[in-house]
Amino acid sequence: MGRLQDKVAIVTGGSGGIGKATARRFLEEGAKVTIVDRSRESLEQTAAELAGLGDLLTVEADVTQEDQTKNYVDKTVEAFGTVDVLFNNAGIESKIQPLVEVTVEDFERVQSVNVTGVFLGLKHVLPILTAKRSGSVINMSSNGGLDGTLYLGPYITSKHAVSGMTKTAALEVAAYNVRVNSVHPCPVNTRMMREIESGFSPEDSVAAEKDFASRIPLGRYAEPDDVANVVVFLASDESTFLTGAQYRIDGGMGATP
Repeated sequence: MGRLQDKVAIVTGGSGGIGKATARRFLEEGAKVTIVDRSRESLEQTAAELAGLGDLLTVEADVTQEDQTKNYVDKTVEAFGTVDVLFNNAGIESKIQPLVEVTVEDFERVQSVNVTGVFLGLKHVLPILTAKRSGSVINMSSNGGLDGTLYLGPYITSKHAVSGMTKTAALEVAAYNVRVNSVHPCPVNTRMMREIESGFSPEDSVAAEKDFASRIPLGRYAEPDDVANVVVFLASDESTFLTGAQYRIDGGMGATP
């Protein structure tokens, strides 16, 4: 029996590095999984990679749109009967630039995915969990959702918002035995970090990567599985007394002065 045996989980941003790794771990632990992404092509590729691991549903959706959010939740219930776990993982980075150079359009674009997307997931999944008086939501924030970072203002703002939303949601549903927590990774070895590295150092992104890694006490980026392992724990019944908390997955960065 797996740690998530027969639970039903939704993973937004399910075709990205962290989303795919988490969906794989969920399946390996016995869950039935819905992965959500904007790209049908990416969903099909991810489904092919995860084939044979268990019950997997793919739903194409833009998490910023309420009707599409409701649809991925409805499709999951239709296929698997309920929802037990939501990993609110979909997110985008912002351009590398000072706040005073950020356009309103770029600022709102990042908030739409990283904040509104999380809000809509909570809005449409929490009623299912509270009705059954059990379940877990894990919201993707960042170590930048606890600290500041130069030139990533819209992204950092959005991830702080996720931290606050997580705490509020946790308080609102605690009486129903539903947990809501957030995870806060340092740089993770994914496409998003390749974009950020190139943004900080267009002529030598490898140097930027080395610089970022040097600031992590454990001396390396997190891998997607490092994040997935914590998310599996928070999704499982091993974490039934944990809610409203922020879990750093940062190789010790939070301990540095």
